[in-house]
Amino acid sequence: MTDAAAPARVRTRIALPLFGAGLVALVLSLSVAVSVGAVTVPLATVWGVIAERTLPGLHLADWPRGHAAIVWEVRLPRALLAAMVGAGLALVGASLQSVTRNPLADPHLLGISAGGAFGAILALLHTGLFLGLMTVPLMAFAGALGATLLVLAVTSFARATSADRLVLAGVAVSFVVMSCANVLIFLGDPRATHTVVFWMLGGLGLAQWDQLLYPAALLAACGAWLMAHAGRLNAMTVGDEMASTLGIPVARFRLSVFVVGAALTGCMVAFSGIIGFVGLMVPHIVRLVLGGDYARVLPGAALVGAIFLVWADILARTAMAPEDIPIGIVTGLIGGAFFVWLLRRR
Repeated sequence: MTDAAAPARVRTRIALPLFGAGLVALVLSLSVAVSVGAVTVPLATVWGVIAERTLPGLHLADWPRGHAAIVWEVRLPRALLAAMVGAGLALVGASLQSVTRNPLADPHLLGISAGGAFGAILALLHTGLFLGLMTVPLMAFAGALGATLLVLAVTSFARATSADRLVLAGVAVSFVVMSCANVLIFLGDPRATHTVVFWMLGGLGLAQWDQLLYPAALLAACGAWLMAHAGRLNAMTVGDEMASTLGIPVARFRLSVFVVGAALTGCMVAFSGIIGFVGLMVPHIVRLVLGGDYARVLPGAALVGAIFLVWADILARTAMAPEDIPIGIVTGLIGGAFFVWLLRRR
């Protein structure tokens, strides 16, 4: 008993220092993300602009006005959005892998991203920006939630409350919704399809300060809910029967996690487009280091997901500067290579 518990005690001991190092790494990553690009801004200027904007009068503005605009209006909101999207997708992936007991589960599993794509395509090619700049994010969010409700309706109709049947229902809905989205592209204006393609491959170039409140608030609320149920997520990884003997209403809790995951993914997809592999890859990395306890996996996944997507965005912006590579291409290349390595490790 003592020997079996030893690795868990070791991981618990090293978790706090690792989280501290991760927070430092995240701050440094955000600093680099704001600094590099087509125009390089010194790190001292980056922090000077942030200090001057957050505490006016505290710092003497001795940098070019153009640098201040680049830091505050363009790169900082983009870097913060990358961190929030990475954290949100990683949290959803980790929680779905628990309740489905499927190591390949990720936020796209239930057709959530397909629903977001449908809503965004509808706005970009057919309805127009009738709500201003918020039209595409709101329509994408509505599409993601609509796809989730459709999955829940299918599971209710088919009485598919088990983990494997919920996954199959999500896959079926994803195919149907993406087919409808492709019909919208086929019927839309060919001159606008390049915008749709870029959004479907993921991008953070539309980040604005007045929009960051929505993903930040939902990330905090959903992350807190998932953390509060870390014990139940641990039990769900063992199996439905074991979770039931512990007094967990298995079917209801699994659906609750699906709804929370859908809301969080829908919000992130609404502001970033479709970004794959983050929710699939990051939880596995965290478990290799911190073990399977969801009290450590969830905050670890959020932290590693944030750092990973910040650096993926840096690569997307600098690899072919001044052109932006869709960030979904970068995460797909890295994620594919990671899973080849994971298969090698068995």
